[in-house]
Amino acid sequence: MFNIILLGLVSLLTDISSEMVYPLIPLYLVNRLGATPAVVGVIEGLAESLASLLKVFSGYYSDKFQRRKPMAAFGYGFSALSKILIIFAVSWPWVLWSRIGDRFGKGVRTAPRDALIAESAEPEKMGWAFGLHRALDTLGAAIGVVLAFYFITTFKGDYQAVFIWALLPAFLGVLCLFLVREKVVKIRGEKKRLDLSWSALNPRLKKFLFMVFLFALGNSSNQFLLLRAKDLGYGDSTVILLYLVFNVVYTLVAFPAGVLSDYIGRRSLLVAGYIFYGLVYLGFAVVSNTAYLWWLFGLYGIYNAVTEGVEKALVAEIAPPDQRATLIGLHATLVGAGLLPASFLGGILWNYFGASAPFYFGGALGLLAALGMMLVLSGGRDQKMECRR
Repeated sequence: MFNIILLGLVSLLTDISSEMVYPLIPLYLVNRLGATPAVVGVIEGLAESLASLLKVFSGYYSDKFQRRKPMAAFGYGFSALSKILIIFAVSWPWVLWSRIGDRFGKGVRTAPRDALIAESAEPEKMGWAFGLHRALDTLGAAIGVVLAFYFITTFKGDYQAVFIWALLPAFLGVLCLFLVREKVVKIRGEKKRLDLSWSALNPRLKKFLFMVFLFALGNSSNQFLLLRAKDLGYGDSTVILLYLVFNVVYTLVAFPAGVLSDYIGRRSLLVAGYIFYGLVYLGFAVVSNTAYLWWLFGLYGIYNAVTEGVEKALVAEIAPPDQRATLIGLHATLVGAGLLPASFLGGILWNYFGASAPFYFGGALGLLAALGMMLVLSGGRDQKMECRR
């Protein structure tokens, strides 16, 4: 319990910092640095994808040495330091390197941190643990968005001032991580070697991961949602408030969704979440009245709350204890691998076919992935989808 709450506080502080910066990045790139939506997509997709490739390896070495905390601390620290680059940005490549550094840190820390959460939770309360962590994490995001709105209006559009203030909670989060008590567990017997070949995975798990990857191909960066609001006529401060609505709803729903998954199973919520995503993205495609954007951002928060923590709990639940961080990392890597083509395609579709195009594409793929996930996860209990032959 202590570790779960403390790790949630670490994520809360880190997300305060990140979300003070994140909703301003597309506006900063387009309004101040002259970038196009395609460049925004490339920056986000490249940063997320490159960092995601690290997650499986950080998870593996966390399993190999049976240590989670040192790698998590390094990842959080690296992300905090990388935010300094954006303060001095004079062109979009500076923002690219800042985002790569930030996501590199996330890539290193995610699997060890999630393994720490899983090992600190009671087996029958895995959804509870990940739901609580997601709720605290997203509460930090909501606070960060409020602070971004406050600073951007107080400093009258001075992006650098907001970026400087964002450093404080980032480094406080790193300091809080040192209070986490890691339980070092020695796995008896021969340690399994790292084997990431596709053929080594259970056929049903391969289908599950394929559907996750298919869904990721349509799930472009959230920054396109912010650009969509801007395209429909909202100013910077209102765009930030829309993003706040998303984070507040996400915060309120994440914990109940995790608890609910402990009672009704992960599969039902995951499939429902994918369907919900597809419908919401189609809503972003057809919306013309800006008033409806408030509802769409709130509904998008429900989708994230229902799927993200639940999907992590499912992976942690089906992974063998001695390979838990590795398989959590593998799942995150496959999700991240889809972000570069998804965001790149989103930017290209926007540039050549209009602002609605990436949302039609994402909505269609979301519904297709929901159908596939329903077939893959049908029959049997979640935990019986073994990871290895």
